[in-house]
Amino acid sequence: MTDKSPTPPDRPDPHLDPTDDTDEPAFEWMKPAPKSAASPAAGVAEAPAAKKVDGANAAAGATAVQAAAPAAGQPGRRADRKAAVVEPNAGKPALQTGARADTPVPPASDEPLQTSALQIRPPQEEVERRNAERELAAKAKPVLPRVMQVLLAVCYPLILLVLAVRAVTSPLFLWVEYNRPGFPGDGYGFSTDDRMTYGSYAVDYLSNWSGPRYLGDLVDQSGDRLFKDGEVSHMADVKAVILSTFGAGALLVLLSLIAVIYLKRRHNGGVRRGLFAGSIVTLVIIIGLGTLAVLGWEQFFTEFHRIFFANGTWTFSLQDTLIRLFPGQFWIDAGMAIGGLVLLASLVTLILTWPTRRRRGLGRKAGSKDSGADAGADGNTDLNAAGDAPGADSPAGGTGSNAAGTVRTRHTV
Repeated sequence: MTDKSPTPPDRPDPHLDPTDDTDEPAFEWMKPAPKSAASPAAGVAEAPAAKKVDGANAAAGATAVQAAAPAAGQPGRRADRKAAVVEPNAGKPALQTGARADTPVPPASDEPLQTSALQIRPPQEEVERRNAERELAAKAKPVLPRVMQVLLAVCYPLILLVLAVRAVTSPLFLWVEYNRPGFPGDGYGFSTDDRMTYGSYAVDYLSNWSGPRYLGDLVDQSGDRLFKDGEVSHMADVKAVILSTFGAGALLVLLSLIAVIYLKRRHNGGVRRGLFAGSIVTLVIIIGLGTLAVLGWEQFFTEFHRIFFANGTWTFSLQDTLIRLFPGQFWIDAGMAIGGLVLLASLVTLILTWPTRRRRGLGRKAGSKDSGADAGADGNTDLNAAGDAPGADSPAGGTGSNAAGTVRTRHTV
């Protein structure tokens, strides 16, 4: 039955502040059961009964009951009441997720967790040993990049020499030699055109895959054989040496490309260092060989032929075709051309790979620009050669460093 009577004007407002909640039940049936006299709390006085209220004063009676003294043995605040509910279960193991309520949970083990070993610091000797190994590994330089740099430095002068020889053994060099002023003419009737024609056959034979008949079947204007058997045999020996040289040069180029690709990917600046060392080696070799050639050209030329050819197979008379096409001045000019090309290439490489500070990735010298600048609030650098004394620090916010290399920063509030 619903009470539709109007609210009395003098009805007090209900007390809604939960801070003064005394945890006293509002109704009799919500009170805890009375304890027996033998219980420890028998001497505690029971809470007074709530007053009966009728329809109009029901809210006032509830407020009066809530304002009564709290029951014995119960906390006075909601937070205390919640703590009292949690405390009985504090020592019990928690139920596993998804397990039944009546399923017993095994007690917690006293064994340490597997990750507890990570919190144990090793002995000081072990720490120092590990630090020493890390520093040694950081300072140690890999061997393979150094091997690649040495390989590049060794291959570079040989490659330059092979390329220079290939430039000389060409019809272009023949044309330059036969048409340059001062080149000696042939006293037995060869004109410049005859020399250019017959000499081109000889040079082409050195770089093609033809047999000795390529030169042995050539005849002059009178129908006689142009080259004798001894000349053809010597040219066959020269061809074997030249082709072997070109093959070795191609292999060296391949090895150099492998070294360059590896150093480009794995070792920054390795290509530059290898080429720089190779250019120095090339300069030393060219200067040494050039000095020997200038001091005694005939002796140098003779010893060079003895290295590659048997004695008696490379000497001819002045009337033989090889001497008429390639006189002594031709070989002097060829040697100078080879040495000049190698020397020029090595000098250019030396200049391009010179280890400047920018190419080595180093900045300008520390303190060269800001040595006399004042240290301000942004933190300037003060090179303190007198030591790390308390009175020798840089100004506020600056960074001071002593001669031993220690850096100490002081901040101001």
